[in-house]
Amino acid sequence: MFETNSKIQDESIQGKAFDSLTNQESPKKFYIESYGCAMNFNDSEIVASILHEEGYGATQDPTLADLILINTCSIRDKAEQTVRHRLMHFKAYKKKKKALLVGVLGCMAERLKEKLLEEEKLVDIVLGPDAYRSLPHLIAEASEGQKGINVLLSREETYGDISPIRLDSNGVTSFVSIMRGCNNMCSFCVVPFTRGRERSRDTYSIVKEAQELFDNGYREVTLLGQNVDSYRWENEDGNEVVSFAQLLEKVACIAPELRVRFSTSHPKDITDDVLYTIAKYPNICNYIHLPVQSGSTRLLQLMNRTYTKEWYVHQINRIREIIPRCGISTDLIVGFCTETEEDHQATIDLMKYCKYDLAYMYAYSERPGTLAARRYADDVPEEIKSRRLAEIVAVHRENAHQSNIAELGKQHTILIEGISKKNKDEYFGRTDNNKVVIIPKMNFNMGDYVQVVITECTSGTLMGKVLN
Repeated sequence: MFETNSKIQDESIQGKAFDSLTNQESPKKFYIESYGCAMNFNDSEIVASILHEEGYGATQDPTLADLILINTCSIRDKAEQTVRHRLMHFKAYKKKKKALLVGVLGCMAERLKEKLLEEEKLVDIVLGPDAYRSLPHLIAEASEGQKGINVLLSREETYGDISPIRLDSNGVTSFVSIMRGCNNMCSFCVVPFTRGRERSRDTYSIVKEAQELFDNGYREVTLLGQNVDSYRWENEDGNEVVSFAQLLEKVACIAPELRVRFSTSHPKDITDDVLYTIAKYPNICNYIHLPVQSGSTRLLQLMNRTYTKEWYVHQINRIREIIPRCGISTDLIVGFCTETEEDHQATIDLMKYCKYDLAYMYAYSERPGTLAARRYADDVPEEIKSRRLAEIVAVHRENAHQSNIAELGKQHTILIEGISKKNKDEYFGRTDNNKVVIIPKMNFNMGDYVQVVITECTSGTLMGKVLN
């Protein structure tokens, strides 16, 4: 599972790319919402590109849309319940506008399939993450009164030839998908069932997309994959093989001014080659998201994570040995099947050792169809899950605060990404180790690199004084 927000994201199309879509004179309008992980938001950009080719314009107002799409997440039950609520909301629109089509895309579409179409009758189109190319055909079928469904998974689809329409709002940072699917059968996770087997995208198309982003003014790309360290592409002749470390290098060499990030790494696969490549190139950010899920080796085995606590600690030590100022974040699950107080304490001990800069923490949510749902009872009471979650959140907040205090007096180069939410006269940017810094606007612009020294901090934010 790669990086997700601690709460469900709800974001309709916006930004410069959105403006270019809405400015066209088009009789057909689409509205799209994306939920969950960065991969889903990137998929929505692919869908927007496909619809643009079909003559659709975009709208930020769903009441004006001829087509409403929700790109969904099935990682946790809360995500699915949020989507169901939105579908009920849009059902009221359909009563007023008979020709309106509503579609569900992504992981939830793959998991629930016919149920969304037949039992709940909330949608007209159900489209899995490997079937976006068939969207125009399904729209045509749904317009004739038929229910459109395509949830077939693919062993080849990477959408490498489609130029995504950027839906972010800042024009500075963007995602580039490098692979799809996952071969890791973590017992708690639905991703292998909803996104299919792992396959890597053509290296040249990745570098080309990153180059185009840089040429269009973007100054940071994040390479996306369920498990980026297992990226491996070879040409048809088999005489050229590219590893993830080599791909990182190729993207970094586009321009020194282009920052490169990536997500997500798997503890069993991250290699010294990747770490040395990060250390070699100043524009590859010193930041690694390394999900651990639990500090208990016994639970890690039940989760089918294929490493021990000791192996994970070795990887953390190796990162800090090769990249001393590297920021490290993680994912943590509390209350997994059979978790004891001893297991929980092992997780707390690991957190205190690793001192994560950022952590995404959740109570276990059983997902139908997963290995855990078939093999183990979800036997940790909800009140215990809640208490344990509160305890690890408290540990993390203290770790994060101490991590920020350690930044006081240090110099950083930040990339300005936007206007501060709390003060329109301030900008926010991130250090290369992924810490948010607030600075005065002065005469800077979004996309500028600024040298700062850290002067103040909270548990979640740094304040900087401009040096240049």
